[in-house]
Amino acid sequence: MKKPMIRIFLVIVIVLVGIQFVPVTMTNPPIQEEISVSPEVKAILKRACYDCHSHETIWPEYSRVAPVSWLLAWDVRKGREELNFSTWNRYGQKKRHKIIKEIWEEVEEGEMPPWFYLPLHPEAQLSDQDHGLLRAWAGSVPSVSEEGNDH
Repeated sequence: MKKPMIRIFLVIVIVLVGIQFVPVTMTNPPIQEEISVSPEVKAILKRACYDCHSHETIWPEYSRVAPVSWLLAWDVRKGREELNFSTWNRYGQKKRHKIIKEIWEEVEEGEMPPWFYLPLHPEAQLSDQDHGLLRAWAGSVPSVSEEGNDH
């Protein structure tokens, strides 16, 4: 009974060591143009959103250990594809307004920041005051139907 358990343990250790050599891209490219918002809203976005939605990701030590590194790199890549505050210049005015409205919808529904992010990043938890500031910010943006055909 002991020999199979030892073999299983050794295989697990070998696999865990081996996967550390699989390369993962964890970069922070240059910032092109950041979103222009009030300092209060900017602080909330930096605290709760920028790790996945900007080129200012803080890559903690545990992000260098596979398979955690794979998951984090994937989450950041997907987050940046969805919304990137560091490439705000790529969005036209209409798209920016739509994004701001969607940010508030995600926050209001409790989708952002994601539940699995919060245990290791408690500072990202949004307070009632944070919600109020984000709601007011999103509410100050004209609705898409009020705008022209900008992309």
